[in-house]
Amino acid sequence: MASNDPEPSDLSGDPQPGDLIEIFRPAYQHWALYLGDGYIINLTPVDESQAAAMSSVKSVFSRKAVVRMQLLKEVVGNDSYRVNNKYDDNHTPLPVCEIIQRAQVLIDQEVSYDLLGSNCEHFVTLLRYGEGVSEQASRAIGAISLVTAAASAFSVLGLINPRSRNRPF
Repeated sequence: MASNDPEPSDLSGDPQPGDLIEIFRPAYQHWALYLGDGYIINLTPVDESQAAAMSSVKSVFSRKAVVRMQLLKEVVGNDSYRVNNKYDDNHTPLPVCEIIQRAQVLIDQEVSYDLLGSNCEHFVTLLRYGEGVSEQASRAIGAISLVTAAASAFSVLGLINPRSRNRPF
């Protein structure tokens, strides 16, 4: 069975500019883009201090975010991370100088945030590939669709055979 937890061999302390950084939080993965010299760019909630935003689950429910340049080691804290350019097989990365330039223009800008449509993974993949992609969001949308379909099916079955609910046995 596949796991979202990193294998020890996957952990990387030597990212290159333009790399996607996957940070393993207790309940989710946070994504950043490596700029170089120990710095990353990532999304943080608008209404929190930089220190609190690094590990906050509140960021998942926020509707706005701020693009911040921060030290990778400070954002990671006690969590683990890895370089994960997992979309390189299906998407061609932009030239590194363009990735960095696009990222730097956004530092300290407020952007809209949506867990399923415009999250931290969408943000960094948009910078790297010119297209926002999020496997986490796709999985969540699939799960929501499955639950919705199941609920609809049970609802329809209940409407089709209402007498079965009134049986004493």
